[in-house]
This record gives sequence, structure tokens and C-alpha cells, in this order.
Amino acid sequence: MVVLGTYNTRFRLLNDRTVDLLLLGDTHTIEREVRERTTGAGFTFSSPYYYDGMAYFGNENLVECAEKQQRYDDCSPLLICAGQESTSHDFVQSSFPSDFLMVSSSLDEMTEMLWNDTCNVIATDRSYLLNLASSDENSDRKFIVGNMLLTKEPLAIVTRNNDREFSDIINWVVQALFYGEEQGLTKNSSLCQNYTNLTSHHVSDLNFMNAVYCVGNYGEIIFDGEQNNRGMNQINNGTTGMLYATPFGELENEDDDLEDIDVTVGTLLDDIRKKGSLNCGVVVPDGSDGEIATSDKLFGMSVEYCRTLAAALFDGDSKLVNLTTFSENDNSSFVALNNGTIDVLAGGRVEKKHDFVSSLSVGGFVFSTPYYYGNESAEDDVSVFSLATREDDEIFSSFVNCVVLATIYAWENGIRREERKEMPLMSIFGSEFNWALRDAIYYSGSYDQIYTKHFGDVLEENRGRNILNNKGGPQIHSFPGLSP
Repeated sequence: MVVLGTYNTRFRLLNDRTVDLLLLGDTHTIEREVRERTTGAGFTFSSPYYYDGMAYFGNENLVECAEKQQRYDDCSPLLICAGQESTSHDFVQSSFPSDFLMVSSSLDEMTEMLWNDTCNVIATDRSYLLNLASSDENSDRKFIVGNMLLTKEPLAIVTRNNDREFSDIINWVVQALFYGEEQGLTKNSSLCQNYTNLTSHHVSDLNFMNAVYCVGNYGEIIFDGEQNNRGMNQINNGTTGMLYATPFGELENEDDDLEDIDVTVGTLLDDIRKKGSLNCGVVVPDGSDGEIATSDKLFGMSVEYCRTLAAALFDGDSKLVNLTTFSENDNSSFVALNNGTIDVLAGGRVEKKHDFVSSLSVGGFVFSTPYYYGNESAEDDVSVFSLATREDDEIFSSFVNCVVLATIYAWENGIRREERKEMPLMSIFGSEFNWALRDAIYYSGSYDQIYTKHFGDVLEENRGRNILNNKGGPQIHSFPGLSP
């Protein structure tokens, strides 16, 4: 059943279980992972199914005014409509005084406000605006979509964070759609199977490829098979970068109703802080001698991320970490993470088998934004490495993800170790972590600095996927685990 929500009610509908998931073009932000502002709750996001960005649409001259943030002379009539509690609203609110902004409760209402001249420019996802520009309603008006993409909008499916298994199922449906396009698999009714003879009770054994065979692959569903003008929403073949920092959102508590809520009480984040040290496991890749003191390349990067996380946790002290190494050739690292021997695992491969609770009584895990990609082709399983945490503590998982994202964000924004004060403050995890991102970057520097330290001065064109995707190149690829 489809339930229609508005900008202001959609997360409430999900939080109170009126709906099971949101598929309304919602942007993944760290703020929404930890504490979404209309509910005070945190949510789980799938891998982005569409990379978009905010643009302006309306009268050509006034769109140019909005892009230049000018409000005088010919720009004085500017009046911008944006959706309530949307990332577009946040951007416009930070760029213009309140009397230049009007709020709408839905896309339909915002569009109607433009058509009836309540406002003369609207701000929302560019993909929607392109459809609006080609609509019959715009044929006489000749309104235009602005040239500037002003925000990052990775759109994802949203679920509650207290049912990780269901969230994992949703994410692996998305992965299956990506995998289908990578492999040239399309809708095929002869392969679309029901579960009349289900012999396993493990959700990891579900046939996720049914999503492709019964409905279609990613390109078929989203783009009707078209390959042109897809921007970032194309399969990455390994020749362009995939490093992309999910937007932080608002990391400082500005809502009086939420300010006194401590989201870390009783969490692993709180326990580690009180204990005074982090237990970090590191997977030793084949061919490495396993010596932490001389570690380099991927092994060295993994050690570096353990120390960077410690710096973020303990006011900049990167030494407050106990490092334990594990072989790449067995499951001992994930067993140690599952039983609490270690708090976080660096250098673990992102794979389907590690995302779900297994028959070996090993719990499912949460993976941060990847910090290293292999150079496999688009048709192959790409090696993906990140920081892994247990599924039972979403606050600690979000904090860990924040630290990885901070290194990529720093590179995107030209912030090196010396400019750490340009990193955002972060009180959303509590005032004791206000400087966590600055402390992390003061230790490690940006992703580019970390990579160069452990791989040497490698030209960007020779780094494969391990460079920024800051030119709108392909960003889509499935995680390993779906191949037969």
C-alpha cells in the first residue's frame, strides 16, 4: 500500500510505523542518521539509488539572481519557494533573509505556488525541475532550470533503524538492481520465481535477483533503458573516482526541544569514551608482513583510520587505540568484532555475507562509507574496504561513518591538516565530541594526504576509483556477494 506524505510528515509516518519505508526522494545525511529534526529519531538509509542536487527553476533573470545570491535592483522581486524541512529549504534559508523565502508542504504545492505567481523561483532536486521544464504547463512561460547544482542530494530509501535486518533486505534489493545492469541482466518472466519451496530461514538466502527478473534492472526501472544524460547515475567502470562524502546535514544542536537529549547514553560510543581506549582490529592483506610500525598501502591506510578514529574519540589523542591484526584468509576478524573483542574493524571487505546474521551465529555488520576500492572492471565484483561495526549500536556506527566521511569532505573542500578549523563542529553526538572532526583531520589530514602517505605520489589518473567524484562521473556499482 502506498501512503502519501508531505515534507513535514513523512519521517513521522515512518517513525510511528504508519509506513514501512520512505521512497520520496529523501536525501541521506548524517543528521538524519542520528537525529532527524521532526521526530528526534535516527533512521537507516540504503545505498543511494539516485545522485541529484538542488537547482533553481523559474524566470530566467530571477534564477540568475538566486544563483548569484543577489537581492537588489532587478533582483529585489525575488521570492523563492522551497519544501518545508527539506535540504533545499536549509540551503535557501542559509543564503537569503526570511522575507525572500516561502515554504511549501509538498512538491505539488510548491509547483502550484510557482504557476500562480505566489513565488517566482522554486528550489528542489534538479531531476524534478528538468521534467517540469518540459511540461505542458511551462510551454508558454518559458521558465528555465538554473545551470548551477548547489547541493549534494544522494537520494536513498529510508527505514527505521531498529530493524536492521529489514533495512539490509531493502539495501540488497537496490544492490541487485545495480548488479543486474552491470551484468546485462534484464526483466525475464521465465526467471521470476516465487518462494513456494523456501527451505532456508535466513534472509541472506533470499533470491534478490528476483527484483531484476520480475521488475527490471537499475537502468530499466529508473531510466527506461536510456544511457544518455544520466550523470552520476551510471555504472562506474573503474576509470573514474568514486570518493563522495555523504552530506553531514546540521551537526550542531539548534532545536531547543532536542538540545537536552543525549543520544550517546548507554551506547558503545559512551562506553569507549569512559573506558579511555578504542579496540580496533585491522585485516592484514595477503602479501603484507603484518608489521604495524612499517605498514603501508591498504594495510597502512587501515591502521591510519583506526588512529584517526581514536583522535576523534579522545580529543585528538591518536595513541589511545589498541590495534589487533587479523588474517585476510579466515573469518576471525568478524568473529572478534561480533563477540566484542574489538569495537571496530578496519580493512574488512564489504560483502553480502557479512551484512546479514549468518548460520555460524555471527551477527550482521554495518559498513562505513568505503575508503578504498579495487581496480576490478564494471562486470566483476569490486573489492570494497571500509570500517565495520556491529549492527546493535547505530549511534557508534554513525560516528565511525562520520570520521571516514570527514577525510573525504576535507579533500573535497581543500582542507588539509593545517586548516582543520575549517571542518564543521559536531555537537549532535554530545558536546564532548564538538571538535571530533577537527581532531580527526588534525591527526590524519584529508583523504588525499592519507593516500599519499601510504601509496606515495601516485597520479590521480592512476588511482582508479580512489579519487574524488567531483566532476559528476559514474557513481553506481554494486557491493560484492550477488554473483553465482
